[in-house]
Amino acid sequence: MTPYRYETTGRNRRTLMTVLGVWGAILLAIAYLDAALWLMALIALATAPALYDLFSGRRAGLSLETEGLRWFAGRQTGDIIWDKISHIRLDTRLDFSVRASAVLTSGRKVRIPLEATPPSDTFEAALKLRAIDVQRHHFSLLG
Repeated sequence: MTPYRYETTGRNRRTLMTVLGVWGAILLAIAYLDAALWLMALIALATAPALYDLFSGRRAGLSLETEGLRWFAGRQTGDIIWDKISHIRLDTRLDFSVRASAVLTSGRKVRIPLEATPPSDTFEAALKLRAIDVQRHHFSLLG
């Protein structure tokens, strides 16, 4: 079976459009609504992680290989062999992002970095194709 690979970078169109949209809204609020500069600066500060991703071009990804699951996000890496994985848990959070965790046979959960997690539908299909048990949990506040 061919390995499944997913890779992304922070330097992408969606990140750029989001930052430009937020900064555009800030400028419009200052110009037309006479918004408080300190408040707009605080909102602009919230775009700092996205700006860092845009300028650094940090890469992240995940692969399903014959030996196991492997991921990387910036300098963070991890891998788990299939024999140690009980199932993969996909948690949909309140912001509609999906958080992936590998639940080990020991019961311990290993979180996969959010930026290294593939789109949930394709990830789930790739896991099921390899006969890996997947559990979905929607909008849980704990876990």
